Amino acid sequence: MRNIIVATLCIAAAAMAGCSQTDDTTGMKKSDEAIEAIMTRVSVRKFKAEKLSEAQMETLLRAGMAAPSAVNKQPWEFVVVDDRTLLDSIQAALPNTRIADGCQQVIVVCGNEEKALEGESKAYWVQDCSAATENILIAAHAIGLGAVWCGVTPIKERMTKLAALLKTPSYIKPLAVICVGVPAETPAVKDKWKPENVHKNDKW
Repeated sequence: MRNIIVATLCIAAAAMAGCSQTDDTTGMKKSDEAIEAIMTRVSVRKFKAEKLSEAQMETLLRAGMAAPSAVNKQPWEFVVVDDRTLLDSIQAALPNTRIADGCQQVIVVCGNEEKALEGESKAYWVQDCSAATENILIAAHAIGLGAVWCGVTPIKERMTKLAALLKTPSYIKPLAVICVGVPAETPAVKDKWKPENVHKNDKW
């Protein structure tokens, strides 16, 4: 099933690129591999008891920091947590993280309000850090790992509990917990394309 979906997405990607030649092994051109990673990424919630290598973790963090941000402020901070006691504490405080399902490390994506824009524009840190979070999810999938985005902001109780556990300064705001690792499940790829959600100009 996965191969069929990927092949379908390859055809769509090739059509968008206006190309007819494909790679003999993947059915895609090199330039389409990013499209494949985006289209076939799924949320993985169960992991094997293996930690990421330092190189893998750096790849994910570099991907996060490659995200766009308003006025290039890059108002993000990343907290890597692999201490078992702390992981269990986060799971107890935030059951939605699903850390108990074998996760050996998480990346907590935070916004640094001291790096953010001023005034009403300060809230852009949420969009900036969300872009970084999505980059990490796609990068994890691209290198054969699994990950899931567990929301923290804007729920004040979650933000307060996580900030207390991580002992963050007051200007650091937790946005999300990314559980990441070697997948212990293979969720089905979902085709989320819905033409009815696309609108043109002022026509609805």
